Amino acid sequence: MTGTLYLVPAPLDFGCDMPATLNQALPDYTLRVAAGLRHWICENAKTTRAYLKRIDALHPLCDTLQAMAITELPREVHKKGDHQGGFDARPLLQVALEGQNVGLVSEAGMPAIADPGSSVVRAAHQLGIRVVPLVGPVSLMLTLAASGLNGQNFAFVGYLPAQNPERAQRIAELENLAHKTGQTQLFIETPYRNAALLDALLQTLHPATVLATASGLTLESAEVHSTSAKDWRQRGWKIAQNVPTVFAIGR
Repeated sequence: MTGTLYLVPAPLDFGCDMPATLNQALPDYTLRVAAGLRHWICENAKTTRAYLKRIDALHPLCDTLQAMAITELPREVHKKGDHQGGFDARPLLQVALEGQNVGLVSEAGMPAIADPGSSVVRAAHQLGIRVVPLVGPVSLMLTLAASGLNGQNFAFVGYLPAQNPERAQRIAELENLAHKTGQTQLFIETPYRNAALLDALLQTLHPATVLATASGLTLESAEVHSTSAKDWRQRGWKIAQNVPTVFAIGR
């Protein structure tokens, strides 16, 4: 029999000063399954080992960290993503064909959602390997639920252009789509660019457009704001530069 590919969520505290409390951010069953895996496919081996060390403090790992088989996805997958295809991940799953279970993990949240990993999941289906997503935090869904925006019709559009005028043009396009269709538009940014993106949004959005932000989700310091662009300007809210944040706009 073939093994199973487990999609293992990670806490949303990557890059944050204070870590999340692991057994509050993830269900016990997810942590127990992760503790029993010896084979891993990941973005970064160093952060994966750090995550496994945190799991080990709650549920002893099935083997030593040194004995874990941790395989990083290629650098080009990190840079360009693997959501559109083009990368053959089937060789990474040879151990699953031999009967071993494999964990797929990203640096934060659910692998293959706003992070690499789709190619591995596609390869598993092609090879007839069972795919099991484990329960854990997904920042996009948590943001949408907490925003009060349309949760029946929404889209995640990834990163916006980093520079103007392309960024302002993209914001205007997404705002027009949100007003025309009612579809909530979700996007993210590298944390050190949070302030620049917020400034661009407040300079571009119409006063009545609703802007929601969710920063540091699952942390004690988490902040969620959702109100009109006009109200945002009046309140003068800011976003920390080093905290992962999801942005959403809608009507």
